[in-house]
Amino acid sequence: MADDGRRRRAFIGSFTAAGGPGIVTAAVAADTGALTVLSSVDGVPDPSYLALAPDGGMLYAVSEISEGAVAAYRVTGDEPEQAGPPVAVDGDGPTHLSLFAGHLLTANYGSGSVTAVPLRSDGTLAGAPSGVLRHTGSGPHAPRQQAPHAHQVQPDPSGRWAVSVDLGTDSVRVCTLRGGAPAVHREVALRPGTGPRHLAFHPDGSRAYVVGELAPTVTVCRWDAADGLLTPLSETPVLPEAPVGDAYPSGIVVSPDGRFVWTATRGEDVLSAFAVEPDGLRLTGTVPCGGHWPRAIAESDGFLYAANERSGDVTWFAVDPRTGVPRRTGSLAVPAASCVVFG
Repeated sequence: MADDGRRRRAFIGSFTAAGGPGIVTAAVAADTGALTVLSSVDGVPDPSYLALAPDGGMLYAVSEISEGAVAAYRVTGDEPEQAGPPVAVDGDGPTHLSLFAGHLLTANYGSGSVTAVPLRSDGTLAGAPSGVLRHTGSGPHAPRQQAPHAHQVQPDPSGRWAVSVDLGTDSVRVCTLRGGAPAVHREVALRPGTGPRHLAFHPDGSRAYVVGELAPTVTVCRWDAADGLLTPLSETPVLPEAPVGDAYPSGIVVSPDGRFVWTATRGEDVLSAFAVEPDGLRLTGTVPCGGHWPRAIAESDGFLYAANERSGDVTWFAVDPRTGVPRRTGSLAVPAASCVVFG
């Protein structure tokens, strides 16, 4: 929570092309985790992923369209106020964004690239991109891996590196900024055909967990921040049995205390809970996500949240402190919900 006494809020992204309201701001009840809508704004089309500045005063959104863009919003009040015009990212279909070294980074799925947009000291967008890193490569899964598809980019816990996860090339790129442009330090190969989608770091900075979209598994990795080295160690299935039909994992979250990992799987429409163990992960249970097509999950103050795109809602769960298994306790209607972040 911001240190100025502001109440806790959630910001929910949605696909406006599918009837979503844009960016929804909701109040968060401290005791139950329940969400109550405060406002919505539709400043850019398809704000499918959001990121909040560390001080909680600025919110950033991708516009996941063919000519992708990012936008900045001041969120000192309960209705976000757009801070300047959107900036084109010179990439197709940005699906994720994060702050790194005075820049906003976007992962552009359609063009398989990562873009850096410089920020001013007040957090507003400074102008055109300062650099674009274009991934190369492919994978064995046709047609999803015929070309690169960057799906996520985020800083590591040390703040020294940015990692980009590419579904199309079955790899994670560890990057730096050189002259404002993303540059590859090293590329780490994962098992062919896994289609890595998102990565989450353990809070102690020693491990990372990569969820695959095309193979329903989590790859456990060792992370060495000193050398910027990611080393795959093992894989754990996200489901207790083989999928009945379509199963496309999406989000992955590590609990703040590092004891649990959670994933969401679309198609099967479940959340999976894992206990973190010295040699990997142990599946402790799966539960229905409370909706259809959970595109993203998030944790806040002991509650787990799922943004269910096709059922148009955000569901929340209390977490069993012993097993980490979620228990559904409520929901909020948000058409075409795509992500939720907290501040």
